Amino acid sequence: MNLSDSQTGGSVPRRVSAMEAVLNHLRSAIERGDYAVGDKLPSEAELCRRLEVSRPVLREALRALQTMGLTASRTGKGTFVISNGPVDDPTFGDYAASDLLEVRRHVEIPVAGYAAVRRTPEDLDHLAHLLERMERETDTTAWVAMDTLFHLAVAQAAANPVFRKVIEEIRDALARQSTFLNELGGRREQSNREHRAIVEALIDGSEHDAVEAMSHHLDRVETTLTDIVRPPRTDTPTEGGPEA
Repeated sequence: MNLSDSQTGGSVPRRVSAMEAVLNHLRSAIERGDYAVGDKLPSEAELCRRLEVSRPVLREALRALQTMGLTASRTGKGTFVISNGPVDDPTFGDYAASDLLEVRRHVEIPVAGYAAVRRTPEDLDHLAHLLERMERETDTTAWVAMDTLFHLAVAQAAANPVFRKVIEEIRDALARQSTFLNELGGRREQSNREHRAIVEALIDGSEHDAVEAMSHHLDRVETTLTDIVRPPRTDTPTEGGPEA
């Protein structure tokens, strides 16, 4: 398999990672019936050999397949196909993506508005520092950790402990979703711009702008997620392996 550039949501072309190439290959194989529902996928060692990738790259792709609801891992037995797709509502931890987004819209959008009028200088310093670190960060794992901290910090600035508690409850799911969107949707730079718009609205003390900025951020999350889970429109991959 030798997949090169891909576009996300009609934006600037980006380089497809080795993990994404493996995921697209396996997903296409499942959707066209090469692996039928109930079938067991080849072992990790065999897939690594066939696709010429490292085990960490393969495992990331297998985790994404499970998130999308196409496969399930059975301890000691392997990975099995449970759906031939397309999957419209992936699961992040304990929560379906649609449920997570619904709650986020009802909580985080008004929270941003409250934060704009209640934030303290300390809140703004903390958010600005986080944003600067996120804009410099290149490691996805580290960036995702700061992404969840950012949304917690906005909730903290709203000065209502219940809001922060709600975000804490979904924190693991947010991290899983963020990883998924960044690995497969190239969302990091776009997210940084959206986060900066949120912080600028909080600095200005504009409830309206903060609500608009958070709403736009969640709209883009939904759009990217939809683009990822929509059936691929690319040609069937050829045999071979992506560069690791």
